[in-house]
Amino acid sequence: MLPKLQYISQGATAQQQLEHIRKVLDIGCIWVQVRFKNQEEHAVLDLAEKVRLLCDRYGALLIVNDHVAIAKAIAADGVHLGLSDTAIAVARDALGVEKIIGGTANTLEDVRRRITEGCDYIGLGPYRFTTTKEKLSPVLGLEGYRQLLSALNEEEQRVPVYAIGGILKEDIAPLLKVGVYGIAASGLLIQTPERVESIMQ
Repeated sequence: MLPKLQYISQGATAQQQLEHIRKVLDIGCIWVQVRFKNQEEHAVLDLAEKVRLLCDRYGALLIVNDHVAIAKAIAADGVHLGLSDTAIAVARDALGVEKIIGGTANTLEDVRRRITEGCDYIGLGPYRFTTTKEKLSPVLGLEGYRQLLSALNEEEQRVPVYAIGGILKEDIAPLLKVGVYGIAASGLLIQTPERVESIMQ
């Protein structure tokens, strides 16, 4: 059973990334995705190794954005792959069946494709405009999630779908109500003093 909340790391430097990750682990988050874009591979590896130690200390899951080889090298719990990243089948061959492989989706067609590819969960978004993503797809809004999840139910497609993209605390209850499995968040978790349990109520 996957946790209902995933933190997607942010920060321009490794130090900022580590500070933010430590903060969200302190408030009870037990699932971290290391996302360190536009960096040399050795810098991502160095950060991921440090985060692996932190997550082990807190008993948290760790997945790596994009970098399958780094996820394998540090014995991460899995990877998250964008639509133009490494193919899911290639990542599965490299990491094995027991690892978590998540995939990004923006449309119903994307979600169907991700299910066919064998993703363990889907990060569907964006919910609203967000500054953490450089190439933003059209925003879905609550109604977009409602329509898409309704279509999946009719097709009897069963995969955990996480809402992502500019989500605030007040968005979480309505999103869970329309049927998302969980939330993937970045700024929300850095800026809140609250524990994860109260954020997700």
